[in-house]
Amino acid sequence: MKNPHYEYLGRRMRDYHRTHQWGMSEGGLFIPHAYWNMGPDSLSTWDDVGFILNGRRVIVWWQHPRRIYGQAISNMAWEEAGDGPRDDWLFEGGTKNYKMVGKSKRRKKLFTTTSRAPSEAQTQHYAKLQQIEERLTGDGIDLEIRPSWKWERLTWAMGVSLVAPLEVRNEKELAQVAHLARALILQKTSLTDEFPGFVYDKASWLREQA
Repeated sequence: MKNPHYEYLGRRMRDYHRTHQWGMSEGGLFIPHAYWNMGPDSLSTWDDVGFILNGRRVIVWWQHPRRIYGQAISNMAWEEAGDGPRDDWLFEGGTKNYKMVGKSKRRKKLFTTTSRAPSEAQTQHYAKLQQIEERLTGDGIDLEIRPSWKWERLTWAMGVSLVAPLEVRNEKELAQVAHLARALILQKTSLTDEFPGFVYDKASWLREQA
């Protein structure tokens, strides 16, 4: 039995694709990022890529396991540092900058706001947080990350969240991400088949830090 909600989303995807052009590469991919700062030995962390499948857009949000690991370190550092002084220095107590407008230049209009410096307590908390994160980065944490993927229906595309140990430093390598996502959607392969026994752990992290 067809699901009316999924059928509706499918129609929305196709309609959106027809009415909103998606700039594609010669290889038929939507490539939103450039790679001028990536070298042949760079360690990549995340990227996005899109392609068309059965008249619908597919957007792939790819992450390398090292990024998940690094985010876990940041989260643990925040937890260990505890709550800071909650000094909202970015939005409170700033200096308002005005400029004169109008033909007579007699009217003032708010142009920008210059944030004040954080309080001494806030600065100390940031320093403590940085020290903790540097220590955890150097020591590593007990965490294992395996390849995974999931997909969701959106009104404009099918979104695929993919965690896989690939390196993406140029458009050619990005195409491999799209190829893998397409094969997973069409059930032509699985992450177990592609990366048998793979796990990213503390040893992996420390090896890359070295």
